[in-house]
Amino acid sequence: MSEQHIVKSFDRDLEAIQAQIMKMGGLVEEAILKASQSLEERDEELAEKVRNGDQAIDDLELLINENTAQLIALRAPAASDLRVILSVMKIAGNLERIGDYAKNMAKRTGVLVQMSPITGSHAALRRMAREVQLMLKDALDAYIQRDAELAMDVIHRDEDVDQMYNALFREFLTFMMEDPRNITACMHLHFIAKNTERMGDHVTSIAEQVVYLVKGELPEAGRPKGDQTSIDPKLGKV
Repeated sequence: MSEQHIVKSFDRDLEAIQAQIMKMGGLVEEAILKASQSLEERDEELAEKVRNGDQAIDDLELLINENTAQLIALRAPAASDLRVILSVMKIAGNLERIGDYAKNMAKRTGVLVQMSPITGSHAALRRMAREVQLMLKDALDAYIQRDAELAMDVIHRDEDVDQMYNALFREFLTFMMEDPRNITACMHLHFIAKNTERMGDHVTSIAEQVVYLVKGELPEAGRPKGDQTSIDPKLGKV
């Protein structure tokens, strides 16, 4: 009975931590959408809400790390349970980084509203952010459902985000070459695009953790990387 009680206590503690992960994921999804919306609509007030809301995401990561450390110390989990706990910590870390990128996007909104808009760029960035947000939603669903197939789908979709980034990178270069007055705005927009592309990478890392949980090993290394801007001499380096 004592051992059964310990097992039930462990399961309750783990469920509570996983609920915190889902809450954190929801806040990060919201931050992505609101940050991109504030950019497209040039809404400084909404951007400020995103920046202020990042603290709640950081606090949840800290709480999750504290709770997982306590769970390891008090429950001495078996190897399979330890794998779940360590994955939770890695997922929380990835979510925190995505939240930081969303906050950085919102920070640049305040600068960009003072400049003339670059035609079509804000809507394109919002589409890219929307795709990342949908990937994150599916990655979190895959985690809860322990669905390795859905997680692999998320991993493959990251290449689409990379291609969106490549297209925007070329577009910003064109705008800057056509009119030097566009350079400052395009540089800020490029950093936003790059941050969004990095969000996709962190979502992919979350999906890889799901595959690890289900199959006991990470997906094969060397997944295709669609961002070619750092290696294509025609595009330049970033």
